[in-house]
This record gives sequence, structure tokens and C-alpha cells, in this order.
Amino acid sequence: MGQSWARDGFQLYLHSFVVTQSGEWAVVQQGMNPQNRVARRYHWHSVTVRDFVSDPHTAIVGKPQGEIRNLVNARAEKARDALLAITREPLESILSDVHKLSMPMHHDVRAKDVDTKRLGAVLAVAHEKDLRDFASLLLVEGLGPRTLQSLALIAEVVHGAPSRFSDPARFSFAHGGKDGHPFLVPLKVYDESLAVLRRSLEAARLGHTEKLEGFRRLDRLTRDVEERREPLADFDAALAHERAISASVGGRTVFDDRMPYKRSDQTPQLNLF
Repeated sequence: MGQSWARDGFQLYLHSFVVTQSGEWAVVQQGMNPQNRVARRYHWHSVTVRDFVSDPHTAIVGKPQGEIRNLVNARAEKARDALLAITREPLESILSDVHKLSMPMHHDVRAKDVDTKRLGAVLAVAHEKDLRDFASLLLVEGLGPRTLQSLALIAEVVHGAPSRFSDPARFSFAHGGKDGHPFLVPLKVYDESLAVLRRSLEAARLGHTEKLEGFRRLDRLTRDVEERREPLADFDAALAHERAISASVGGRTVFDDRMPYKRSDQTPQLNLF
């Protein structure tokens, strides 16, 4: 048996190795939080290890400490592959893409965070009657303007180049924010967007790719409007419109299910009884 200690951020790790005469082995790895002295132990056993980066642990024992990002979970294979792909990219290319992403240092969405011409093109395609009718035909769906607005932004995420994502706040105009910024999540629109995407994917599995191609054409139409017209969005008016229609489209936030407090000094601790 051997032991080795090493600091890694806030954790202190202990590794114990056991090897039998027949060649089987076991590892007990312990990670400890030095602030609250809470430990988590990871058990490895050679009989069950088939892949060191895919579910290698026989058991993980410890008190739950919130969400754990587990990259050795079998379901995280695509995430692992993506990380490896990034490491193979030239560093200059990665830094160039990072510099194109501008994240403001405040939580609410403001007009200066959004490219109003790009947002204006989306709103024009979704709400101007001649453009809306044509855009709806591209997806072969009888879609309302609010759903088209969401789908146009989804189409850009799917088919857009990195340079298109310099104002990520703009994409919050697809389905709002769970905390109410820039407006409440319109559940009816959210569900209808998912339904359109689901039907498109199901049709594509049967070899009918017209609906998926419709998203590409919708993205091209929106960019064409952006280039050929002057579709500057009135940010404040767009925000006011979203908030005005919120109730009709099932607007909600994560705070809607909170139990009201009876006293101002009452803590948010749930009562056992």
C-alpha cells in the first residue's frame, strides 16, 4: 500500500493503492474540502474498470455537495471529445473566437448589449406580414409571429458562424430568461418551438430533410433582410411588447413557485411538517 498527498485548488487528495498477488488492484481516492473538513471518497476496483475515462469508479461515497461536473460519466463522452478537439486547435484560433465573445459585466439585458440591426432583422421576419408569411412557408408550418421570432434565433445558433455571436444577449429574445431577464420565459412559445424542432428531426430520420433545410433557409432570409434593409430594432419597444404579451404566452420565472413568507423575519428553510 502506498499513499501520496497533493493539493489541487481547495481539495486535498489521498490515494491508497492495494495490489493482490493475483494481480487485482484497488484504489481509494479521497478529496477533502479543507474549509469545512467534508470528504468524498472514490473507490476503484480493477475487476470493474473497463475504461479509465468512462465510469471507472466502483463507488463514490460522501455527502451531497451540490452539482458535480463528472467528465468521466459515460454520458459525457461527447463533452470529452469536444475538449480534446479544442486542445488540437491552434491556440491563435481559439483566442480569436474568445475575443469575439463580449460578455457585459451586469445581469440585466440592455440595448447596448445587443446588435439592434441583427435583432431588427429577426423581428422584421417574425412580425412584418409579408416577411412573416414567407418565413412561415420556409418551415412548412402555420406558425405565429412569436414562435417565428424564436425559431429565427434558433436557426442562427444552428447555422451561424462564430462572428455572429459577438452579442449573445440578443439570443435571450428567443425564450427570455428563467429569472425574468430580459422578460419572463414564454412557456407556450417555448413548447411550440420544441414541437417544431421535434417534428423536423423526426421527419429527417425518415429521410425527409425539407424541414431541417427550412431552418437554414430561414437563417439566410433573416441575414438577407439584415443586409438589404435597415431593420434597426427599437430595443425598449421590443422589451415592452414582450412584457405586455407575457401573460398570454404563459410567461413564468423560477420564482413563481416560491412559497410566500408569512413574516418578514421568516427564513426560507422548508418546514419538515
